[in-house]
Amino acid sequence: MSEDGGAQETRGVSVELLGTVDLGPEIDGLEGRQLRMRRVTMEPGAVFGPRHDHRGRPGIVIVLEGMITDHRDGVTTDYGPGLGWPEDRHTLHWLENRGSVTAVEISVDIVSAD
Repeated sequence: MSEDGGAQETRGVSVELLGTVDLGPEIDGLEGRQLRMRRVTMEPGAVFGPRHDHRGRPGIVIVLEGMITDHRDGVTTDYGPGLGWPEDRHTLHWLENRGSVTAVEISVDIVSAD
């Protein structure tokens, strides 16, 4: 796979929405935004791509099972259970499961309510 993930499309990934909270009534200035929690399951050989950014939708991820490889800024980092990473406005990355077992992560982010 190319390091920049330019040609890589998402495959072997399933996403389950676990819940959302409308942030407008909770925090002044966050009208039209929501806090979202998802479970992302990546089968062996899965790719979550192509390379994408997180401008306007900051979040944080924790790996529950398996190993997920994060590719960003020319650096490849493996994350196993209990580890995770932030996704902020400077994040430009793509993910893959290079392991032989299914990987599961929980992703929590702030997104447009649209």
